[in-house]
Amino acid sequence: MHEAFGFTEEQYVWFGSYPGAAVLIGNEDRWKDYILHSLIETTISKDIFQLTRIDKPALLKRLFELSCFYSGQILSYTKMLGQLHDAGNTTTLSHYLNLLDSAGLVSGLEKYTLEKVRQKSSSPKLQVQNTALMSALSDNTFENIIMQPKLWGRFVEAAVGSHLINFSKQSKFNVYYWRDRNQEVDFVIEKRGKTIGIEVKSGYKQITTGMNAFKKKFNPHKLILISNTGLSWKEFIKINPLELF
Repeated sequence: MHEAFGFTEEQYVWFGSYPGAAVLIGNEDRWKDYILHSLIETTISKDIFQLTRIDKPALLKRLFELSCFYSGQILSYTKMLGQLHDAGNTTTLSHYLNLLDSAGLVSGLEKYTLEKVRQKSSSPKLQVQNTALMSALSDNTFENIIMQPKLWGRFVEAAVGSHLINFSKQSKFNVYYWRDRNQEVDFVIEKRGKTIGIEVKSGYKQITTGMNAFKKKFNPHKLILISNTGLSWKEFIKINPLELF
């Protein structure tokens, strides 16, 4: 996006990587309208509804919006149902989240564990596949969001996650998260038995207790801290994660 449209790293985080929308960023209202109606609505209506039988289309749309709002958070399907106020069930939500993943919208990352049964039954970590999806549904603007460090940090983490997911599809590696009680690692990537733990922190953070706990439990190939003292997020989103293995 930098080479094609002159995006700064900050603009990439907020406006995402849809080429068709890039020329509209000078007018955020027009840009958001394009993302909402020309991309999101078209993808859901044509790529999902016309190709798959959907018994609860309104539930799927609300699940998409919820996934964007809670991107970066681990949310059980039971809690999702409580937020959605729908008479659906957890199996339906899991199926719909898989459809949204296949359509390139949002993913539900599984918890990293050596036990595959527990992995499949874990609560998903919601993750947009393009940060433009979060921004388009937000009431904030680019100029306002970068002045709010806590909120901006969420978008930076989402950009790192979407970068990993998009590369994982072409480079054939797996993306997870890890959590054990109050210990957490934002992302875990795995390929051919090698694992790498990745933690995204704003400010000047050192190795976290979550990373230490993950190292002790799994002895990963690498641990990567993305922060002002480690690898910067601006550098990370420019590399192919496959090079880390």
